[in-house]
Amino acid sequence: MRNRPATAPPFLIFGSPLIEQTEIDEVVACMESAWLGTGPRVVQFERDFAAYQGLQLAQVAAVNSCTAALHVSMVAADLEPGREVITTPMTFCASVNAIIHAGLVPVLADVDPATQNIDPAAIEAAITPRTGAILPVHFAGRACEMDAIMSIARKHDLMVIEDCAHAIETTCHGRKAGTFGDFGCFSFYATKNVVTGEGGMITGRDEAHIARARVLALHGMSKDAWHRFGDQGYKHYQVIEAGFKYNMMDLQAAIGIHQLARVERNWLRRETVWNRYMEAFADLPIGLPAPPEKNTRHAYHLFTIMVDEVRCGISRDAFLDAMNARRIGTGVHYLAVPEHPYYQHRYGWKPEQWPNAMRLGRQTVSLPLSPKLTDADVQRVIDAVSSIMCHASKITA
Repeated sequence: MRNRPATAPPFLIFGSPLIEQTEIDEVVACMESAWLGTGPRVVQFERDFAAYQGLQLAQVAAVNSCTAALHVSMVAADLEPGREVITTPMTFCASVNAIIHAGLVPVLADVDPATQNIDPAAIEAAITPRTGAILPVHFAGRACEMDAIMSIARKHDLMVIEDCAHAIETTCHGRKAGTFGDFGCFSFYATKNVVTGEGGMITGRDEAHIARARVLALHGMSKDAWHRFGDQGYKHYQVIEAGFKYNMMDLQAAIGIHQLARVERNWLRRETVWNRYMEAFADLPIGLPAPPEKNTRHAYHLFTIMVDEVRCGISRDAFLDAMNARRIGTGVHYLAVPEHPYYQHRYGWKPEQWPNAMRLGRQTVSLPLSPKLTDADVQRVIDAVSSIMCHASKITA
């Protein structure tokens, strides 16, 4: 009898979310209720998120993405058109695009090579008379140096808008990420620590800022559909600003309510996977994440390794291909912003202007770090990375 070829292992999707029956049941109940748009489930999700962040309901506003949250926050901050906003080159393009769409000018400040977060000293050096705000990004779930950043902001009278897309569970000296600055902007995209498919949340110290952000996020109308078409009769609305279509739907919130309820359990699972990687890769020539700083809590959103071709004997992109050949999904977080043609053409940026971000962006690889990963999945990742590095070292020996 002839041997049958071995079945290829299933492809391990990068960032695959853990969806349980409670979310599915809630979505079905939402659909059966016939209220799909912004309504009671969005309000519940806002209330639950506010409680998790230690805020009042009036200090949060749900939107349809973190990009929307960033854009609306900058508009609600009432920064004059043309003012500069300092941010990091190690971020997703949304951070920079939101600045542009708000009629503001992005200015990049390089990152600390160890933490990969924006360097406060580089922020200070980038400030000009035109600077209006700082947009720090808590990269991979690691808290930025918020004490130093807030000190700079107070010194120069600047707004601070925190990009917390990776940082729902992150704390710094006992305070939650997103509660230091004037605004915090969170993501519930499909790969994030709390998932709604697409979705975001704005938080803020000033309830008036959040009230304005809420109006801006739905066409600038004074009342949303839930309050216009409720069982107490039709309520007239007025358009008080030229707003946007950024509201979250109840269908999204139906998922998020139960995702948020399991946020700590999922964080513990990701911590376990993170520690397993750190132990397994300790003797490999790859660069590993720095340990979390004292008095902080890392959200463990991304586990990024650095593949230096000279040390590892394989280029970053060849490593990505080798992982894919082993049917394991990876990510790149991020190719530095000034590497992209649009920003080079519009602003004349060259990657070499931010050498730390340039080097990191050309070497970084994100490995799977989802609470959905089984122990066997984690071992597959470990075996694949170890095998690729062992093969590369033999070739270059």
